[in-house]
Amino acid sequence: MTGPCTAFLDNKRIARGAPGELAAALRGREAGVLVFDDATGKVVDLDWRETAVPPPGPAQARKRGRPKLGVVPREVTLLPRHWDWLGQQPGGASQALRRLIDEARKADQGRVTRRAAQDRAYRFMSAMAGDFPHFEQASRLLFAGDAQGLAAITAQWPADVHAYLSQLLQAPEGDTP
Repeated sequence: MTGPCTAFLDNKRIARGAPGELAAALRGREAGVLVFDDATGKVVDLDWRETAVPPPGPAQARKRGRPKLGVVPREVTLLPRHWDWLGQQPGGASQALRRLIDEARKADQGRVTRRAAQDRAYRFMSAMAGDFPHFEQASRLLFAGDAQGLAAITAQWPADVHAYLSQLLQAPEGDTP
């Protein structure tokens, strides 16, 4: 996990950054600090001995794919009949798979993205606000998709907790259908 994280102490947001940066910046003040992964809402256990800048490693061998274009190789396991069908599609297997995925994403209408945001927000809420007033009602509103009701209830919570919860409910960049 190398993405951004947010650190809280006593319901106040005190820092944000990569795990190594946070560990270095908060070293000596670890007691009571809760760190959350911004992408998942999960609590992160930092290695407080970690340095902000990792030592340089050995040079990486060039991997297959076209990494400059964001294309990385992955494996897909299909039955022979699936490969046969893909091979008959105009543009080949890759184009057919991309087209099928794009159609499925459009048909999804953002349900998967919304559910991921709800899960991310709930992980944070349960760890940070589980004993706050109206937590159970806020949880019900979260999964009912009542953004206004949730915002009204959580507005009574500490400002930084409310703001971070709102942030987690937003779709991350590149996660829109």
